[in-house]
Amino acid sequence: MKILEIYSAGGNSTLMIGESLRNLETHIPVEKTVILTDTNVSRFYLKDFPSCEVIEIGTGEAIKTLDTVRLIFEKLVALEADRSTFIVGIGGGIVCDIAGFVASTYLRGVRFGFVSSTLLAQVDASVGGKNGVNFKGYKNMMGVFNQPEFVVCDLELLQTLPEKEILCGFAEIIKHGVIGNAGMFEYLEENYEKALALDYQVIEKLVYDSMVIKSSIVNQDEKEKGERRKLNFGHTFGHAIEKTAQVRHGEAVSAGMVVACALSVQRGYLSAADAKRVETLIRNMKLPTRLEFDREKSLDALKRDKKREGEQIHFVLADGIGHAVVEDISVQELEAVIRDL
Repeated sequence: MKILEIYSAGGNSTLMIGESLRNLETHIPVEKTVILTDTNVSRFYLKDFPSCEVIEIGTGEAIKTLDTVRLIFEKLVALEADRSTFIVGIGGGIVCDIAGFVASTYLRGVRFGFVSSTLLAQVDASVGGKNGVNFKGYKNMMGVFNQPEFVVCDLELLQTLPEKEILCGFAEIIKHGVIGNAGMFEYLEENYEKALALDYQVIEKLVYDSMVIKSSIVNQDEKEKGERRKLNFGHTFGHAIEKTAQVRHGEAVSAGMVVACALSVQRGYLSAADAKRVETLIRNMKLPTRLEFDREKSLDALKRDKKREGEQIHFVLADGIGHAVVEDISVQELEAVIRDL
């Protein structure tokens, strides 16, 4: 097991790569814990949960809403959960987002932790303290910054995931290499076949390296005032496409990274050869580089982007492979890019 730490004003978060779900009871007050999970995780792994109360929710982006939060609150009240209650989210990014939001708002906040069951959650969604739900189809419009006490990344849980879910995680791994670690990017170029086959040593290294990058950035900028914005590489267009094209997060981000690389070339930050390397790696990882989408709906989503300030959006560009910069780009210019796609 490898351990990393995130330090924040609200408390530290311990990231455990390679820890097992079966050891969860050693990290929680079992008699005070309520587990939040989804139907898929419950079907495969309920037998490995510690003896705690379990609240089960559905799956998919459509359940990441205030309605789901309300139902969980009702169940917590029925269980007589109080401020000594500890909440553990066991699942992917949706479960972790909801569990963190619930724990941060129930009785003005109770302790919580995560067991990440998907690659996307292990390298991105469960790490960094962002917790939230969607509102009227717009991603994460309601949320809080609050760190979980721990994140358990049980790599064995990846074995029961559908391939498309695994690929979504690789999109974020590619992103981390582009913005923060050229060596990691090269390693993935050389080992993408082993990564796709879920070779344990390769996956462990990629998850760990991704967490090093993200935890380092979060330690510098927990609430996304500067450095943390770089983690949004590929996400401005990705989120706009995701809302309208009905595709998975990783697929939308992959296409968004291709567009961001093209803009980076136009603005003189990235060579055309390196942009091609990014696109080739995305394709080798079985992810899309182009997607069909509704332009007008994507434009509307772009205008509501959380990174927008006035008529500008904080946009992340690749400054060579392994480094990123953030520039304020006008909404009008980005709208023109969408119209040209």
